[in-house]
Amino acid sequence: MLFLEDLTPGRRFETAGHTITEEELLAFAHQFDPQFFHTDHEAAKNSVFAGLAASGWHTSSISMRLVTQSELGRVANGLVGLDVSVMRWPRPTRAGDTLTVCVEVLESRRSSSQPGFGIVTVRWTTTNQRQEIAMQMENRIWVQARGEPDPGDSV
Repeated sequence: MLFLEDLTPGRRFETAGHTITEEELLAFAHQFDPQFFHTDHEAAKNSVFAGLAASGWHTSSISMRLVTQSELGRVANGLVGLDVSVMRWPRPTRAGDTLTVCVEVLESRRSSSQPGFGIVTVRWTTTNQRQEIAMQMENRIWVQARGEPDPGDSV
């Protein structure tokens, strides 16, 4: 199990990879984001993506699954998100792309209102097999502390 004290600034967590198939790309898009550039090969050729592209939400969902299956997924109380301050998809994910995620701890602090917990700010960077960024996100997660708070360490 990982606790607040384990999530120190600069620590990184790497995930395994997942190769997205055309079948799963289309299934997700038809169910959750049925825009033509996610569902129609021919129409997608004339889109801003110049071809079929996965929904950004699909890329994000795959990223979430990869992170929950990584070492970071062993946070004592689960990966409880508080907010998202930045989320971007700088390039499309395509069928055949293999995605991996690196999560870096940016900040970690104990809560003053609930000293048994803390807030950890993390940056997720999802890349494809060419190390191109497919998704980047910064958010804060609510994390259980292992020990007693140190004086002056609460926020």
